[in-house]
Amino acid sequence: MTQAATSYTIARLAQAAGVHVETVRYYQRLKLVPEPPRPVRGIRRYGEADAARLRFIKHAQAMGFTLAEIASLLRLQSRHSCHATRELAATKLHIVDARIRELRELRRELARLVAACDANTRDGECPVIQRLAS
Repeated sequence: MTQAATSYTIARLAQAAGVHVETVRYYQRLKLVPEPPRPVRGIRRYGEADAARLRFIKHAQAMGFTLAEIASLLRLQSRHSCHATRELAATKLHIVDARIRELRELRRELARLVAACDANTRDGECPVIQRLAS
C-alpha cells in the first residue's frame, strides 16, 4: 500500500463501510474479509479495497443473500464468472418469489381473521385464537 492510499484502522474501516467493528471481526472469523498482518508494536491497517468488500457484503445481505452465498459471490467476483453468479442470483430470485407468494397468502388469511373478529358478536370466542388453536 502506498502512502497516498487510504489507510484505515478497524474502527475507521467499520465506519467507512457502515458496519460495526464487531461485524468486521465476525466477517474475518468467517474468512469473508482478510485480516491484515499486525506490524510489530503496531496496529493493523486496512485499505479501500477492504471497505469496498464490506460494502459488497452489506449490499448482498440487503438483497437477501446468506453469508455462505456471499462467500461464493466473493470467490466468483475475482473471476469472469457471470454464468455462475447469474445462477446464484436466479436461485435467490426463485426463493424471493416463493416467499412473496407465502406472504400474500398469510396476508389474505390475516385479513380474513381480522374481518371475522370485526364481525364477531360472541364474547369469549375469538376467531384468531380459534384458528391458532386448530
